[in-house]
Amino acid sequence: MSSFKHRTPIQIRFKDIDQVGHVNNANHLSYFELARMHYSDTVLGKIDWSENGFIVASARIEYRKPIMLNDTVFVLTRTSKMGTKSFEMEYEIIRIEADKSETLLATGASVMVCINYHSHATIPIPEDWRTKVTTFEGI
Repeated sequence: MSSFKHRTPIQIRFKDIDQVGHVNNANHLSYFELARMHYSDTVLGKIDWSENGFIVASARIEYRKPIMLNDTVFVLTRTSKMGTKSFEMEYEIIRIEADKSETLLATGASVMVCINYHSHATIPIPEDWRTKVTTFEGI
């Protein structure tokens, strides 16, 4: 978990909880999305989403332990690979325990594809984005 430089706090909402008493599995993707947007704002700065942006091409999740309503949870986020038009992001959902230790609850990854929203065509990763990400991540 220490290789992740970006961390987003997650507020668990009552609506996230299922009948079994833990966060329903579908919410993990929403938590990843929230963390991805926080990462984007932090690392890339404000993006004009009416022009160019990125979309999810694929996503995967591995569930390790349940998330409960009163848990203190963060999503750790990083960009792990960069191609020509796409990049891969990785996620870890962690719980902060009473003794301040961290417990891994889930891992995931998504492939993001850069797109021009006017032409609906893929585009190369903008050079300023590439520079900002590689500087932040050290990749």
